[in-house]
Amino acid sequence: MNSIVIVIIAVLVLTIGYGFYGRFVARKVLMLNGDNPVPSVTYNDGCDYVPTNKTVLLGHHFAAIAGAGPLIGPVLAAQYGFLPGVLWILIGSVFAGAVHDMVILTASVRFKGKSIAEIARDLVGPRLGLITSISVIAILIITMAGLGIPIINALKHSPWGTFTVGFTIPVALFIGIYMKYIRPDKILEGTIIGVLLVLLGVVLGPAIDASSWGHILNFDEKQLTVILAIYGFFAAALPVWLLLLPRDYLSTYMKLGVIGALAIGIIIIQPHIQMPAFTQFVNGGGPIIPGKVFPFLFITIACGALSGFHSLISSGTTPKMIKNEKDILPIGFGAMLLEAFVGIMALLAATVLPTSDYFAINSLPDVFAKLHMLPKDLPALSAMVGENLAGRPGGSVSLAVGMTYVFQSIPGLKALMGYWYHFCIMFEALFILTTIDSGTRIGRYLLQDLFKQNTRNLSNTRRWFNAIFFSALITFAWGYLLYSGSISTIWPLFGTANQMLAVIAFAVATTYLIRSKKTRYVWVTAVPLAFTTVTTLTAALMNIFENYLPKGLYTLAIISAVLVVLVCLVLIESAVNWVKIAHMNDEERIAVKTRLIGNINVVNAN
Repeated sequence: MNSIVIVIIAVLVLTIGYGFYGRFVARKVLMLNGDNPVPSVTYNDGCDYVPTNKTVLLGHHFAAIAGAGPLIGPVLAAQYGFLPGVLWILIGSVFAGAVHDMVILTASVRFKGKSIAEIARDLVGPRLGLITSISVIAILIITMAGLGIPIINALKHSPWGTFTVGFTIPVALFIGIYMKYIRPDKILEGTIIGVLLVLLGVVLGPAIDASSWGHILNFDEKQLTVILAIYGFFAAALPVWLLLLPRDYLSTYMKLGVIGALAIGIIIIQPHIQMPAFTQFVNGGGPIIPGKVFPFLFITIACGALSGFHSLISSGTTPKMIKNEKDILPIGFGAMLLEAFVGIMALLAATVLPTSDYFAINSLPDVFAKLHMLPKDLPALSAMVGENLAGRPGGSVSLAVGMTYVFQSIPGLKALMGYWYHFCIMFEALFILTTIDSGTRIGRYLLQDLFKQNTRNLSNTRRWFNAIFFSALITFAWGYLLYSGSISTIWPLFGTANQMLAVIAFAVATTYLIRSKKTRYVWVTAVPLAFTTVTTLTAALMNIFENYLPKGLYTLAIISAVLVVLVCLVLIESAVNWVKIAHMNDEERIAVKTRLIGNINVVNAN
């Protein structure tokens, strides 16, 4: 099949999905109202609660949610063929992922910018709030440490990449100060300057690599882990406008620019998809993903279709910066569909490669030998980029090779193939790093909520102490796992843990709709809740009994089992609450409605 057909279908589906289903959920289900007060204005503290321009906040939100998932997940899932991934990304993003993000974002905005655990506490009670807090924090620590792995692998012994990614930090600090104090509200001007400076960092990369700085920036895994943790700490502790917001905002333009260039390259070259629609591995036994297409497709492709991590962003940094409730539709729903398009582009970049080359890159040499395939263009590709590309699993390398494979076909760019390859590797690292900084800050919020140390009503001294202390605590938790190396064995947990978080978020979202007297629309969240529960718990149990226990990976089995129990407790507690609501008399319903309106502080709750 010609790849341009998939691009056209994706654009049409995502555009129609936003225009019809997104607006339906916004207007009929959530009844977004621009006159409702928002926490960024009510609790403006200049640190966490900051009214933010819609375009800037969209950039931050997209950068925060679009981490490794939409790049690596679709590439790995190509093992099953190109069609399963395309269908799940397009259908899942519109009817599950975007709904998940927007409903949780709305609930958080109406609950004064609270975290998902605090929302659960207010909706149901302290017991569910505590269970949700513990579940979310545990999953977040695993997720953050897991997300650090591809960054470390991409930047180790790579001075060029380390400089390019690191250069975005002082650029972000400068742009944050520029747009707040030097030229406030000059969004376009600050954006142009920031993007040009980010591109300057990319251009200077090879020169830095060849200079004496190249030796200084040649870090190993342990050194990069410490540096990454230090960065995460400052991103979580500093005022959001100073580092996190401008860096994520500017990174978004680089992300969308590269993906846009890839889309244009595909339109110009119109490469054929060489991966079949379905492979023999849909029934299991694949060299990359150990299980069958059901249920493992739905935990392999998370971001890009549906990701529980998004609920942390939607109830973390973003709701504290929403300037107007009507901005929730483009930010909550729209950003998810942008991420879906990124996932489609990543999938195409992998599947336009010769099938044997794809498996040669993503399989270990001894495993690939058993497939009885012969690499086609891989030796020539390796020579052009100056690295041996075979036997480098994980998705990052095959994605970079696929993107380079498209770019080098454009007249005049073949001589730059080595540059494109290294640039794409760094692009992926930058993509993932924006999730690290936002995730760390959200971990700080969750810990503060758990220990009842919410800072908005405290003195400046106490507020800064809490910001520093809890930022250090969450950073140490995931940084220690990453540094010790034990997280490399927990990496298989990433997919199931992430989707378990989506199950929790959908349960909270369903409770929110029921409590808001939107019972007639409860199917909007209840249907994806049921589907995600079945696929995720099935995958978790299959991992325990078919992968972990037979291989003696008892730690993985225990952690998986604990997460399954926690998620089941959340579901049971939520279901009990739904039954209670169904049996309430009119007086009790009025009391609940009054309390809910007081909590969400809106003009028109219904």
